[in-house]
Amino acid sequence: MKTIVTATMTSLLVIGMLTTVLPTVHANPAIIISQYQLSPEILSPGDTAILTLTVRNGEATATESTTSTNGGGMTTTVHTLGTPIDAISIIPAQSGGKQIRATRQYEDLGYLAAGTSIEVAFTLLVDQNMSEGVYFPMVDIDVGTSTDIQYPLLVKVSNAAVTLLPTSIPSKVSRGGTTELTVTAVNRRGGTVSDITITPQGDHVEFVPQSYFLGSLEQGTSRDVVFSLRPGEMGTNNVTFTMSYKNGDNLHTSTLVAPITVIDALDVAPIITAFPISITKGGSSRISIEVYNAKTEKITGVLVTPICNATVVPSQYFIGSMDPDDVFSASFDIYADTQGYGTQTISFKVSFKQGNDYYETPLVSKTFEVVSGKGVGYLASGTSSSQATGTTAGPASSLVTCVTSLVIIIVVIVVIVLFYMRWKKRRQG
Repeated sequence: MKTIVTATMTSLLVIGMLTTVLPTVHANPAIIISQYQLSPEILSPGDTAILTLTVRNGEATATESTTSTNGGGMTTTVHTLGTPIDAISIIPAQSGGKQIRATRQYEDLGYLAAGTSIEVAFTLLVDQNMSEGVYFPMVDIDVGTSTDIQYPLLVKVSNAAVTLLPTSIPSKVSRGGTTELTVTAVNRRGGTVSDITITPQGDHVEFVPQSYFLGSLEQGTSRDVVFSLRPGEMGTNNVTFTMSYKNGDNLHTSTLVAPITVIDALDVAPIITAFPISITKGGSSRISIEVYNAKTEKITGVLVTPICNATVVPSQYFIGSMDPDDVFSASFDIYADTQGYGTQTISFKVSFKQGNDYYETPLVSKTFEVVSGKGVGYLASGTSSSQATGTTAGPASSLVTCVTSLVIIIVVIVVIVLFYMRWKKRRQG
């Protein structure tokens, strides 16, 4: 049963004149699709989209009047010009047994008056595994009193996706501290995607942040996202980055897998560049070290601590903050005043903070001998040098050396003056 929408209006034109409004159907209606919108504009296989159609009756004249006489009176009848719309449906587009089809159709929409429009919405579904390309499903409008009207719709299907690239993911990381990993989200599609979220995951590792909301990404653009990885155990594991995003209301995912080996490497460590092979009993010697930061991010609160039974000055060396690839030099004086003869060990550790986490490096150790004779030092260049490490090796011995040199100079000057005065006296005599 068709629903017919009519409007009735009565007015007296002259005495005894009656005006009645009745629907009148045109034989050749100007029904058109004035506009349509597809959201999202480009679909992937398996996607759905909302198709909004605006159907318009393009007739310019909305009413038509006829006049008749009856018993001396005159009656004018006004007819509303309209077109019956029996149904609106979508004829599927097909390829290789797959379809782009609508999930419903509209029936018995009634009369569409001249110059007016109606809006209808369809849900279009693209079959899984449909080949990418351009398709033309047809809008079919069943006009009850005339030939059906068909209108082609352009629908694009694309296999292009939003992908993740491993911008900076090292194959090996240190177990001590954290390492920054950088991934890049790239939108290779022809339209904007939204609600992008990237979530990292891996065994025996922790990530900060645990997930990252990127938001939207326009076509042909990319964004970098940085995660800090803190490993818990040594070994090789796969780290997985899962990205979810929406094309319209369609949820998609993309995955990046990267193998990472956790090793017990010293990416922050002290390097001993000069140390004593032996120290004279009661004497001292100097140890020089360099602390380097091979991490990819800044560390703070860097502190070098010597560990030894002998007296070491200073007892700790505070460096502070170090940027990536920074190298800082420090030196310590070690005194063999309370040590017995024989082999002794000195170790160094570096403590620091990375973010809110505190770390200590493994100990770096060296041995030296406490001897009764002259001590011997070793330099990083590989050369050995004999040192009078009794009272002349440390800061105090340096002062003694300086005073001794000064006394010798004074004695030499006095001797020269005496010789000169004696020579002058002989000449005068």
